[in-house]
Amino acid sequence: MRKVSLFIPCFVDQFFPETGLATAELLRRADCDVHYNRDQTCCGQPAFNSGFQHDSCMLAEKFIRLFVDAETIVTPSGSCAAMVRTHYGQLDLEPALRKEWESLRERTFELSEFLVDELHYENELGPFPHRVAYHASCHGLRELGIHNQPLQLLSSVRDIDVVQLDDRHACCGFGGTFAAKFSSLSAAIGQDKIEAIQRSAAAVVTATDDSCLMHISGLAKRQKFTFKTMHYARILAGEELQ
Repeated sequence: MRKVSLFIPCFVDQFFPETGLATAELLRRADCDVHYNRDQTCCGQPAFNSGFQHDSCMLAEKFIRLFVDAETIVTPSGSCAAMVRTHYGQLDLEPALRKEWESLRERTFELSEFLVDELHYENELGPFPHRVAYHASCHGLRELGIHNQPLQLLSSVRDIDVVQLDDRHACCGFGGTFAAKFSSLSAAIGQDKIEAIQRSAAAVVTATDDSCLMHISGLAKRQKFTFKTMHYARILAGEELQ
């Protein structure tokens, strides 16, 4: 049995707890021994993206200390996994903690890559009788190489119709604090994504990051589009479309 320490990102904790619950459920179904440390906080990505290196470093060092003994760390977020595995290396970490990070980064996974690449998970899931469009979130796609793993998992769901967007490699426009600092540009990029979703005729849009889905959902609701957004973990765990 694989012992897994669950890392739940801020967005999930505060806005989309259903994704965290679905992640834990999927890991248990995969015969993992799931643990959750209640002392965990932010991975430091918002501070890092805004240029606050010192604050980001403090959060990174806390993360490393908290998970230093974890056998495996799994998170339902490509962006947070990328922060830990890639961007912690750009911070001025304490020498001893940098050494620990070099080991810890190899044990940190986004959920779909852990299930597919590490566990070779092949159980039939579902049903979910809807057309679902997959949006490849930027951090997962570009920094971790995550694309086929969520699609492979979704393809195992009974009655699902999975489609890829014709702009499948394009950003949704969120970019964390980018959406606040450059709101007009963020909305314009998001509009292109909305139009691609409409062309796909999907009833549901899914992704590895709830932050992307929140941005897409906000744009869609303001224009009264009827498609829904839903993290792929919730689809895999059997949650019904509301």
